[in-house]
Amino acid sequence: MLFDDPVFASRLLTLLTLSFHIIYATIGVGVPLFIMIAHWLGIKKNDYHYIMMAKRWARGYLVTVAVGVVTGTIIGLQLSLLWPNFMELAGNIIALPLFMEVFAFFFEAIFLGIYSYTWDRFNPRKHFLLLIPVAIGAGCSALFITIVNSFMNSPQGFDFIDGQLVNANPLLALFTAAMPTKVSHVLATAYMTVAFMFAAIAAYKLIKGSNHVYHKKALHMTMKIGLVFSIAAAVIGDFSGKYLAEYQPEKLAAAEWHFETEEGAPLLMYGMLDENQDVKYAIKIPFALSILAHGIPTSEVIGLDQFPEEETPPLIIHYFFDLMVTIGGFMVVLALVYWLGMKLSWSFVKANWFHWIIVLGGPLSFLAIEAGWWMAEVGRQPWILRGIMTVDQAATSSDYVGLMFILFAALYLVLGIGTIVVLRRIFKNNPVELELEQYEAKQGGEAK
Repeated sequence: MLFDDPVFASRLLTLLTLSFHIIYATIGVGVPLFIMIAHWLGIKKNDYHYIMMAKRWARGYLVTVAVGVVTGTIIGLQLSLLWPNFMELAGNIIALPLFMEVFAFFFEAIFLGIYSYTWDRFNPRKHFLLLIPVAIGAGCSALFITIVNSFMNSPQGFDFIDGQLVNANPLLALFTAAMPTKVSHVLATAYMTVAFMFAAIAAYKLIKGSNHVYHKKALHMTMKIGLVFSIAAAVIGDFSGKYLAEYQPEKLAAAEWHFETEEGAPLLMYGMLDENQDVKYAIKIPFALSILAHGIPTSEVIGLDQFPEEETPPLIIHYFFDLMVTIGGFMVVLALVYWLGMKLSWSFVKANWFHWIIVLGGPLSFLAIEAGWWMAEVGRQPWILRGIMTVDQAATSSDYVGLMFILFAALYLVLGIGTIVVLRRIFKNNPVELELEQYEAKQGGEAK
């Protein structure tokens, strides 16, 4: 099918590209905030360990930004090559947020470059000011690209006449019903994921015997921030459920295997479907789906029986939903236990086995990000522009998409391995202990 069906190959290549790019996009959105927080704490506490965190994180961030530029450019290219009919139909509307996303990225990149190469030219307070536009640019990049995705889920700002989008109002198209929950959820989960990524690195260093206070401070700071944003992601997720119930009920019903409209609907977690689409082995939480959808335990939740079969999203999104929610809940509990443990002096939170759980939380958080996007994109099927254009109508008819898939897969493999190799060499050749020793020798005292 990869070489015989251009629609299937286009979908698979887009899935591959987005799944790879979302790793760098999440890092790109989240890391600037942590560089900013660490730098600010260093100034506030007069503690060079936090300044060193900001310096080292910025150094690694430059590498991921470079790869993110490549994958982001590829996405723009593939929109035109793989989905030409969609771009012809909606291009005059989504061109504005796509342009603004590029502008935001360059705005961020300029100040990031200045920040990274002026460590010895400004005092820490003036140097910190350079991070404000970096963080704003990163957030705006996420805002504008998510606006494009929001438009695809709840299109507005035009009239649809004779198969054409006319009377386009790009400004009105920016503020769709999907935009608030999607943008806030993307930002919260990016900050959460990056927090647990840095916590995993710090915990791994402690496990490997580097008992330096730098790693302890990094772990403590990132776990506390991770707790805040993991709770925020859960709250926003609840709002997202209510958005789906109102504007995309077929996606919510498919994600919950909710086949029949009913009041007081239970939430299904896990389980499997047999050949008759009967749910087996699922955990049923009474009234929880009605609460998620409308905030009222006895409210009616629309089921898949209200939609034509050809407009029913793939039921596999139930597993993506379960994976996202399970990992998100696990990370909330993990961060909360760590925070309470440090407050109440529980010894086990400093044990290696608990640090290994924190290390596991890093990749799990990225997996949750992937599952969330798989649910969002697969759950919109069969539409590429909901209610207006299907994926089949939007795709290219080229016979070479299968070959493109193989070539891009090879490219992503090279980029992924290259990123790991470069980052490993950067930090292996410049361990934090050595950098701090050099700073202490230069200052004539111990870093604080």
